[in-house]
Amino acid sequence: MGKTIISEGKTTNEAIEKGLKELNVSRKMVDIKVLESEDKRSFFSILAPRVVKIEMTLKDEIEEKKAEIKPKKEIILSEEEQEKAEENVKIFLEELKVNLPENTTYNIKKDKSAIFVEINSEKLGFLIGYRGETLYAMQNILSSIAGKGIENRVRVILDIEGYKAKREKTLEDLAEKVARTVMKTRKPVKLEPMQAYERKIIHSKLQSNSKIDTTSIGEEPYRRIVISLKK
Repeated sequence: MGKTIISEGKTTNEAIEKGLKELNVSRKMVDIKVLESEDKRSFFSILAPRVVKIEMTLKDEIEEKKAEIKPKKEIILSEEEQEKAEENVKIFLEELKVNLPENTTYNIKKDKSAIFVEINSEKLGFLIGYRGETLYAMQNILSSIAGKGIENRVRVILDIEGYKAKREKTLEDLAEKVARTVMKTRKPVKLEPMQAYERKIIHSKLQSNSKIDTTSIGEEPYRRIVISLKK
């Protein structure tokens, strides 16, 4: 069952709006149950302040978190498919290299699950982009190129100047730091919006922490993680 909160307001709509603001989600992402309606007021409470209570529960919160940390089903490539995929990627990179800094090098490795590509130089920040957005877009392009003439979907894992390892370390350090803050203050902390692969790193890093819970809220591309104490 997803995270549940109780929200109050002078009207049902006001209570709902307050709850949505607290959870930082849209209305379609929650189940709403009215606990105390403005219509259910007795004669003796007529002079009391009007209060409407609702129960608001995030939909499929646990299922989604499991999906984010669950590894995808592996596709097995034959040796022939590996060779074809590698050749496809190599042709593309040779053409791309003409437009990159002179000292740019690349390395391609292959196995039955994926094609691994590393591109290195001193001035390739423009191929990484903000928080790796360009890198991951290029990775998707390479996956399409690698799969040309191949029946199976080919997964390409691209890294540029060791960015992925550095970013993963940064996110894991962030997860531990925020978890310590949450345990100390006992207050939840919302992280900035992240892409799905970054949220997966945070979830995975903290899933073994018996005191901490991680929840994804909001809609893409503003989806983010909330780190809080387990109830």
